[in-house]
Amino acid sequence: MNNNSVLIVDDEEDIRNLLEIYLKSEGVHVLTASNGVEALAVLERNKIDLIILDIMMPRMDGIQACMKIRLENKMPIVMLSAKNEDTDKILGLNVGADDYIAKPFNPLEVVARVKSQLRRFKDLNDFRPTSENEIKINGLTINTTTHEVIVDGMEVKLTPLEFSILEILTRNRGIVLSSEKIYTQVWHEPFRNSDNTVAVHIRNIREKIEVNPKEPKYIKVIWGVGYKVDK
Repeated sequence: MNNNSVLIVDDEEDIRNLLEIYLKSEGVHVLTASNGVEALAVLERNKIDLIILDIMMPRMDGIQACMKIRLENKMPIVMLSAKNEDTDKILGLNVGADDYIAKPFNPLEVVARVKSQLRRFKDLNDFRPTSENEIKINGLTINTTTHEVIVDGMEVKLTPLEFSILEILTRNRGIVLSSEKIYTQVWHEPFRNSDNTVAVHIRNIREKIEVNPKEPKYIKVIWGVGYKVDK
């Protein structure tokens, strides 16, 4: 993870210091902030490759900060929260987070998640041959070099994870992919019963690319099996 910059945003100094020690031991350049307002200021002045973002913070919480960050930035966001309820996880994922870790956590797990997200983001941003850089399906165009998604002539903004999921589904159009298959290919880690995580991202993609998400034109659900994009 050398040469990567990670921004740790948490109002608890002990947590910031703990994660900073572990990440620096992996060769990561670390910046810190104690709330969302400070995080946005740091982001304006520095190139950040990944953000670790706590949810419960004063001045501006992690949910608000994530929404503002996603307006202009695509780097991975890993959310932290003392709560471990599905509703909190879904809320974080809905506003653009790429991963979610509940407190208390093992710092080694956080480092592993950070490595996974950085590796996936780098793979997603690697240049691809021109012959493969566009996928077109019934008014939907995906450019894998520029990461642009165009639906009926209008550009649609997807998070890196959403883009990666859509790319996998469209490259395998006509084939039903299970939640486990999608998760392991996108997150590059064991599935660990993450049906809900995949479902939330699929729903977010549909909200952005479908005229009527309840009657999807592109991403179809095959109940009990998985998801597919028709040929």
